[in-house]
Amino acid sequence: MLPFVDAHFHLWDLGRLSYPWLSPPFSDEGPNGSVAAIAKTYLPADYRADLARWNLVGAVHVDAGADPGDALAETEWLEGLAREEGLPTALVAFADLCDPDVDSRLAAHARYSHVRGIRQIVNWHPDPQRSYTARDLTRDPAWERGFARLAAHGLSFDLQCYPGQMAVVAAILARHPEVPVMINHLGMPVLADPDGLALWRGGMRALSALPQVAVKISGMGFIRRDWSRELVTPLILEAIAMFGPERAMFASDVPTDTLFGSVDRHFEVYHATVAHLPEEQRAAMFGGTANRLYRLGLDAALARSR
Repeated sequence: MLPFVDAHFHLWDLGRLSYPWLSPPFSDEGPNGSVAAIAKTYLPADYRADLARWNLVGAVHVDAGADPGDALAETEWLEGLAREEGLPTALVAFADLCDPDVDSRLAAHARYSHVRGIRQIVNWHPDPQRSYTARDLTRDPAWERGFARLAAHGLSFDLQCYPGQMAVVAAILARHPEVPVMINHLGMPVLADPDGLALWRGGMRALSALPQVAVKISGMGFIRRDWSRELVTPLILEAIAMFGPERAMFASDVPTDTLFGSVDRHFEVYHATVAHLPEEQRAAMFGGTANRLYRLGLDAALARSR
């Protein structure tokens, strides 16, 4: 089996840090529905067990929604796990790019050797049940000023937004080509929107035209909670066609994606979807692209695992 470098996963220790979104009361309303099933401590041993079938070589931890006041504590904890457990291979931390003191926040994260980037979720939608944020941060000049500071600290950005925001975001990214950007969860098409697929296609084309932008293939349940192979296969292939295998990477998004199906179900579909592609392209999307873009240094490990 092809070696796998997971471009996006999460760990949390609910006894150590505060995660408001994983705290009761739980509800089926909101973007994820009820998260009660995953509201329990999840550590490297749990993660390795979930990925047991998939020839795991390395994994990139992306900020797990800890209370913003715990952002640096999360990085410190994960850095210790990386030394003790060999996972995560790299970290994408949280910082509020609108913060007037953003430079010191970015510098504090960048001091940790496993940190590669920053994520600040910016999903805003006119339907408040879909929004992750109270306002569209991407339209705030302070947010762009903070984004522009990432390059000075050698940091990439993980972009989680909705297609309706992509035209504005693409214009911002075009002004700052020095910041590598990784789109989360296939760009999160909103099928319930009028012309939702057309909006996704247009936004993704605009982003894919920027050479510093790549896409992660994950989050099928964000497209539709009862997703099917028939629904997601054409979307995955369309995204790969836009970005190319050298800018596309598969990711587990565990444990969040297990709300919408097992790890094995997701990866059976992912492998089947690209089975017709040349092995070199599949190897890039399941390992090489994440290794290169997140600067993981796993070249030898990937070669040994093939």
